[in-house]
Amino acid sequence: MATLLEQRYRVDAPLARGGMSAVYRGMDTRLERPVAIKVMDHRFAEDRSFVDRFEREARAAASLHHPNVIAVHDQGFDGDHVFLVMELVDGGTLRDLLVERGRLTIPLALSVLEPVLSALAAAHQAGLVHRDVKPENVLIGKNGVVKVGDFGLVKAMASSNNTSNSVILGTVAYLSPEQVATGVTTARGDVYAAGLLLYEMLTGQPPYVGDTPISVAYRHVNDDVPPPSQSAPGIPQALDELVVRATRRDPMARPADAGAFLAEVERVRLAIGAPLVPIPASVHGTKTAPRVATDMPTVQVAPVTPAPVATTPPGPQGTRAMSRSDVPTRTPRSADKKKEPPRKRRFPIPKWGIAAAVLAVIAIVSTLILTSGPDPVAIPNVVGDDSVSAVQRIEDAKLIPTVVKVRSNDVQRNKVIRTDPPNGTLIPGSGVNVYVSTGPPIVPDVEPGATVADVQKALQGQELRSKLNPAEDLFDNNVPKGSVISLSPSPGTQLKLGEEVTLILSKGPAPLKPLPDVRGKTEAEARELVQEAGYTVTVSTRFDERIEGGRVISSNPDAGAVAQDKKVTLFVSNAVTVPDLNGKRVNEARDQLEKLGLKLDVAFGDNRGNRRIFAQGPNAGERVQKGSTVRVGVNFFDS
Repeated sequence: MATLLEQRYRVDAPLARGGMSAVYRGMDTRLERPVAIKVMDHRFAEDRSFVDRFEREARAAASLHHPNVIAVHDQGFDGDHVFLVMELVDGGTLRDLLVERGRLTIPLALSVLEPVLSALAAAHQAGLVHRDVKPENVLIGKNGVVKVGDFGLVKAMASSNNTSNSVILGTVAYLSPEQVATGVTTARGDVYAAGLLLYEMLTGQPPYVGDTPISVAYRHVNDDVPPPSQSAPGIPQALDELVVRATRRDPMARPADAGAFLAEVERVRLAIGAPLVPIPASVHGTKTAPRVATDMPTVQVAPVTPAPVATTPPGPQGTRAMSRSDVPTRTPRSADKKKEPPRKRRFPIPKWGIAAAVLAVIAIVSTLILTSGPDPVAIPNVVGDDSVSAVQRIEDAKLIPTVVKVRSNDVQRNKVIRTDPPNGTLIPGSGVNVYVSTGPPIVPDVEPGATVADVQKALQGQELRSKLNPAEDLFDNNVPKGSVISLSPSPGTQLKLGEEVTLILSKGPAPLKPLPDVRGKTEAEARELVQEAGYTVTVSTRFDERIEGGRVISSNPDAGAVAQDKKVTLFVSNAVTVPDLNGKRVNEARDQLEKLGLKLDVAFGDNRGNRRIFAQGPNAGERVQKGSTVRVGVNFFDS
């Protein structure tokens, strides 16, 4: 093998080898980072249809940005080598953990399963199906993180001219019944495999074991997965029922996808009181070489000096190709009867006769299997149809539709984008995924005060990216600091997939300003200035002959201070300015003073109301308290 692929990726020590690929430790010489390089078998490199499909699947897998998905950095075709460049996970696989410990504790099993389902849920939401979920494809890093790898590789292999519709491709120990019988792979098939994964973690072994892959595949099609408590007593009933529900032979009886399965797992974990626990250090200790997911059990090698890499026969637990016609649909008689002691035969039969008889029976059974099933039906082309009519057409074709809603920038809401499988024929009763557009993403509504995590989750549901920009954050007296005030663009705006939305956060209440000097200002003017500084106002009145009535005498606290309790009292003058009464008649003056809250007293002169005033005290312009008396003198002879 070349030491450098595409003049960039240096191939170092081998890590694992299987029937369809080999995995090497490598180095991205451009970015100077260690990577894992999976190189497919040379027979795939010779198949252009596989190379094209491999590139599409690799791009789809690379689009999955999830903490529990092994990152795909690059893919390429270099002469005779089709390869994939992946994140190098320093740790071990779930297979290593099972070999080391056998059955796992319930909390540990659920601690591994939940991130696996989270990764699969992200794939299902993106329209991807893994198709080869198994312990070898679940990696556990030194920091305890659980990651899933090899998304889409089995689907790419299935497109190769080296396989056909009659070939079962995958890991037989974890294949769903429909994948064995018809080759249809949907999100529910991944749920089935994840259910088997949980079964194996709880019991220490998969539910079906056998000497040959054919015998194991037969069990998937014809037997119900038993509750794990039959092999490992003490498992709670709720957990038993969860495993049975996820591994129903009827796909429609299982959870719809990994997200639905994860929700059920979380409910059961809470119901049985099983806390999440960190992955044991022994799983990711320093003694284990970095590992990557491959298509069969990996073989450890020294991390520095390359050692010969053993090749393990595929068997039921390795990814392999197997003829679908080899899987019997009825239980052989010998499987139902107990072995009886051999009886003496009167006429011995030669060994060649026995062999001929067995071959004849196999030929007859194979002929019956190949000819007795229902005729395949064509998958209707429903792309562009509305979802209701598409589902009806698929049901009319005697197939089982599963609607998967995905967002699209280009396809109108409620119209079919694609189907999986996209075309061809299937056995009646097979499943078909129908991907229906929900239209382009819309910026969701946000209540002021929502948490960043909740808003980010809402944006992820719309397949939009969130962004924080402290420069756009605002002070807000009502929204707690760190909570979301609003979004930009505003809710209801239509965007394209993956566009950014800025979260505008609250910086908390605005900082208090020093109290302004409001002495001499009217009560209304002073109130406005104090409130703008962030304070609440209380008004108290008092007499001050120096300050006109209705204007501020002083404040508490004084101007320039800061009131930590945000409360300020304004002292407002209630002084009354004495008007000029000279020349006015007594009755007119009395009315004017009463309106100001003052009294009139005729100190000398005629007290009749029509007499005119010629003197007063206090004088005009002086300020007095409300209720004070103004004394006046009137003319005796004025009429």
